[in-house]
Amino acid sequence: MKEYKLKINGNDYTVNITEVEDTFAEVEVNGTPFKVEIDRAVKKSPVITRPVSSSIQTTVSKPTATVTPPVVSGQTEIKSPLPGVILEVSVKEGDSIKKGQKLMVLEAMKMENVIESSADGKVIAIKVGKGDSVLEGASLIIIG
Repeated sequence: MKEYKLKINGNDYTVNITEVEDTFAEVEVNGTPFKVEIDRAVKKSPVITRPVSSSIQTTVSKPTATVTPPVVSGQTEIKSPLPGVILEVSVKEGDSIKKGQKLMVLEAMKMENVIESSADGKVIAIKVGKGDSVLEGASLIIIG
């Protein structure tokens, strides 16, 4: 499995490629699995193994995982329902909002989708801005 850390339009993504076969790959983006099609078949690199001499001392470090801090109890996290681009952000941090209020507009598959609040509260954090590309399940706004 290969892991890549990508920054796209200011957003950080951790991408794990779990399997590649011909023109299809199974990837995991920030913990969400996807099956993607590649424009051409990927050639697998040959695996070269070398014997390790017992006189050589090796140190293996464990890979570090990126941990997203959990949302504090009593807070609501609004997530992107689809991958797309943020066209408009209608609120700012500190605003009081009501359930059903328009928070932002997301363009996905050439359609504008209004993202509404699922709870009453106060905007604690806005994780994206106008023009940002987001993946399905990406955190958009935290309401407290």
